[in-house]
Amino acid sequence: MTTTPAEGPARTTATPAGPDLRPDPHPVPLAHVALLLAADDDVAVTTRDVAAGTSLALPSAPDAPVTVPTDVPRGHKVAVRDLPVGARVHKYGQVIGRTTAPVRAGEHVHAHNLGMDAVAHAYEFGTARVAVPPAATSRTFEGFRRADGRVGTRSYVGIVTSVNCSASTARMIADQFRGPVMEAWPHVDGVVALTHDSGCGLVPTSEGGQVLRRTLRGYASHPNVTGLLVLGLGCEMLAVQGLLADLPASPDTLVEHMTIQDEGGVRATVRAGAAVVRGMLDELETRRRETVPASELVLGLNCGGSDGYSGITANPALGRASDLLVAQGGTTVLAETPEVFGAEHLLTRRAVSEAVGRRLLDRIDWWQEYMTRGGGTLDNNPSPGNKAGGLTTILEKSLGAVAKGGTAELTAVYEYAEPITDRGFTFMDTPGYDPVSVTGLVAGGATVVCFTTGRGSVLGTKPAPCVKIATNTEMYERMREDMDLDAGRIVTGTATIDEVGEEILDLVLAVASGRTTVSEELDLGRDEFVPWQLGAVT
Repeated sequence: MTTTPAEGPARTTATPAGPDLRPDPHPVPLAHVALLLAADDDVAVTTRDVAAGTSLALPSAPDAPVTVPTDVPRGHKVAVRDLPVGARVHKYGQVIGRTTAPVRAGEHVHAHNLGMDAVAHAYEFGTARVAVPPAATSRTFEGFRRADGRVGTRSYVGIVTSVNCSASTARMIADQFRGPVMEAWPHVDGVVALTHDSGCGLVPTSEGGQVLRRTLRGYASHPNVTGLLVLGLGCEMLAVQGLLADLPASPDTLVEHMTIQDEGGVRATVRAGAAVVRGMLDELETRRRETVPASELVLGLNCGGSDGYSGITANPALGRASDLLVAQGGTTVLAETPEVFGAEHLLTRRAVSEAVGRRLLDRIDWWQEYMTRGGGTLDNNPSPGNKAGGLTTILEKSLGAVAKGGTAELTAVYEYAEPITDRGFTFMDTPGYDPVSVTGLVAGGATVVCFTTGRGSVLGTKPAPCVKIATNTEMYERMREDMDLDAGRIVTGTATIDEVGEEILDLVLAVASGRTTVSEELDLGRDEFVPWQLGAVT
């Protein structure tokens, strides 16, 4: 990938009548305003706004410059060669769509002249496996060693609701322990109400019922949940006792349960629940962090509000951090199945077995059928914000999204909220909708989440902390109080992908040891618990 740093703005000339703001007629080398990601690509990604009229010297014909006919925003695509209508367009060395109109070199390539292309990959399995060698130096963090052998990065009391009818009551209990009152328990990270919109009308044996049950179990048994209060109404289909019966919580998790009807109503339940939580906090305050190997981390990899920089800065840097953690013996989990569509062939080539690769393809097939039933296609995924940031088709978005997974071999594929048990680089089937996706990752056991964003997502999560990584420096500076790290320096030339990847791993280990993220400082994460809703509701 060409990494020539962007230079200053195009020069202007002055006349006695005042400044002439027309672009300099002297050709500007492509590398000064855009990145060509692969030698044979048909488009380059702009690293600054390129004004209409700019004379652009392309690598293929430096002595025959082309004129950019319209403004091309930063992060968007500019054609580096003439393309006829119906031509396949390449970026990252892969197809991202077909032209819907003739395109001349120097033109802006986006939704007005680029459309979706049919995906028909010849899938290979295990042909591009890379066994990441063990790290020469072992890294550590300060975590909470649990009795079942797992390690938490936080210590929370979780109030898990079996049904939406108990949601408000759960929040009332948790609200008793917000703000300065928690200073009495400095070694506990907080109390979080994990509420949802289902649990009764949903048929328990349906696909949706099983997904909800798996999600609630995952949070209830999460290594970052050291105290658990399961709260129900008392007459719901997904009853408290049924949820507790198959709860694989760690032996050292403090567990209590109650129903509003048995306690005598909302007010009585809030009083009783607050007393129970207070007792848990007193006991949990005696527990301390200890030094543990980085191999105990489970890192969720997610993105949201992606832009044209996502696939060239934050995502590949996070992929480098993923490889570094895998080298430590740790676990990383990529997600968002609709956002690997079109790039899944790159993952099957990394699968440790054909069975693992085919499990991913089975989920892709499920999604295509699911979208057809809903009257859409997977190309509906790029949002208006994604497109404003320079992304055009789901193929282009997916090729940038899979970069979060680095280069390590793919060891396992999980269904939504399924417990993550394999080490190394893995994948979980989730929607692309960020709160639902991250909820699945945390339910599966992710103890830290890294979230890359180009447009400026403000997602926060509990009980697993969320590290937010900006893809571009402009957004990072504008939303500095909401971002933990700036990966845009990769484009400006002040840092490399490897350097930012090292920084991400350092930050993850610091956060795992107790350093608060910007979203934790804002107490975000209560409303981002959003289980995936599927299945029949009666």
